Parts: sequence; C-alpha cells; structure tokens
Amino acid sequence: MKKLLTVLALALAAGGAHAAQPDYSGVYDCTGDDHHEGKYTGTVTLQLVQEQSIKSHNAYSFKLEVPGYGVYSGQAAASGNQMAIHFALADQSTKDYGTGLATFVINRGGKWTFNKYYYEPEFKGGNYGLEQCVHR
Repeated sequence: MKKLLTVLALALAAGGAHAAQPDYSGVYDCTGDDHHEGKYTGTVTLQLVQEQSIKSHNAYSFKLEVPGYGVYSGQAAASGNQMAIHFALADQSTKDYGTGLATFVINRGGKWTFNKYYYEPEFKGGNYGLEQCVHR
C-alpha cells in the first residue's frame, strides 16, 4: 500500500492523472502562407468539447473562415501545448482538406497564440502551409 501511495504522489507531482489542460477556446485572427494559394488571412474559432475531454487531453470543434475561399470545419485534440487539427472545406469537390499541428504559447501581451503547420494530401496534387494565429 505504501508503494502505491508513493507512485500516486509522484504521478500527481509530475502532472499525472489530474494535470490541468489549458482551455484554448476562443476566436483567433490568423495570417497564413499556403504553398499553392499564397498569403491569406482568416479567423479560427475553437470550442472545447467538454464531454469528450479527459484529464490532460481536450477535444475541440474547429472552424477556419478564409475570405474568398470559404469555411473549413473540423475537430482538434490537444495535449499540453500541442494540438492536432483535422479540417475540410465545405465544398468536397476541391479535395481541400488536411491535418495540422499547432503549438500554443502565451505572447508578451498575455494572449494565446499558435503556430500551425498543415498538410493537404490531395489538394492540387499535395499541399502544405503555415499559419500564425492570435487570440482576440
């Protein structure tokens, strides 16, 4: 029993089972650079899906709105300051969908920011890009 309590205490001290995951929900203003399409601006909305989040892992609904291109809907999973994102343009005929990896940090102004790399396997023969976003 003493050994079990020691293991549990060490896990808690190291951010184990009860580590708090930050909530990245909100609206973000973004600038991006797409390999095929070039520079763009957009708005990302992240909303925590509490019922699908557990311990140090959070689930989110994801929406990226890009003027002139449309709305990309999807979902995201976060652990620590990393978030995996799957997104797809509503018009499925373009094959404009992909997966991104975002890293979150707090900027000097105290706001959440993230940098995202994304990969689109079928859009125009394959595509990738970078995005920088700042919480409003």
